Amino acid sequence: MRYGSQSEVGRVRSILIKHPRDAFISQENIDDQWADLNYLGCPDFEKALEEYEHFENLIANEVDEIYHLPEDARVGLDSMYVHDPVLITDKGAILCNMGKEERYEEPLAVRDYLEELGVPVLGAIKEPGTLEGGDVVWLGYDRLAVGEGYRTNTEGIRQLRELTRGVVDELVVVPLIHWSGPEDVLHLMSMISPIDDNTVVVHSRLLPVTFRQWLIERGMKLIDIPDDEYATMACNILALAPRMCIMIEGNPKTKQLLEDEGCTVWEYKGQEISKVGSGGPTCLTRPLLREG
Repeated sequence: MRYGSQSEVGRVRSILIKHPRDAFISQENIDDQWADLNYLGCPDFEKALEEYEHFENLIANEVDEIYHLPEDARVGLDSMYVHDPVLITDKGAILCNMGKEERYEEPLAVRDYLEELGVPVLGAIKEPGTLEGGDVVWLGYDRLAVGEGYRTNTEGIRQLRELTRGVVDELVVVPLIHWSGPEDVLHLMSMISPIDDNTVVVHSRLLPVTFRQWLIERGMKLIDIPDDEYATMACNILALAPRMCIMIEGNPKTKQLLEDEGCTVWEYKGQEISKVGSGGPTCLTRPLLREG
């Protein structure tokens, strides 16, 4: 199959997702895991299935090929967030090494499925390096920003730099703040979402000054979300194509900012599949092929 996704905004042609029926499995399974995984609440299995059907339909309306990561006994509830365990470059997949211990087996499960699809593995991040996909943001075809924090460390970034040599011309490291501590999910993508090649949605209060200036110096327009919509994941936006976005409902101010920029915006409920697990629409997807 064709693969390559060195963009956050190019039109998605094929995408990897994992349905909650294959990640959550059952309400009993959810009840056993959610607290240990530091979820904000216990997901409701049946409601999660309903929410996901709507979310997947939004994707299916725009994306030609949807691939479903299957159920796997090695992984848990978090495996629904398929963005984190793998990166996709034009030369193949890069398997991450998860900073969250409970997600350690996820890259192996993704690797096995990608092999079935015919997507080669370019390399893998190895101990003591850690790297999660939510900390890696394409800001152009050959330009990467990588958040360094509790989930992605210096050694993981060093290995990524080596693996992407010849693929990436510029890699900027973005130091992340302590926020709510090591048990919380604070990825770089918690505070920045590109919506086209020169426009990003951000929460500037969380951006390091040097990185914010770096964006502006490279001609990026910054759309700042309001403070009162950060907690409801307004800054986690999936672009299926330039200015064609999916976001969690309940963020009307940010939605209006996007529409004022000429964006088409689709919303999904997201209480059970996103908010309680702190994983928005980007987290729920891993594009395998994007244009440009």
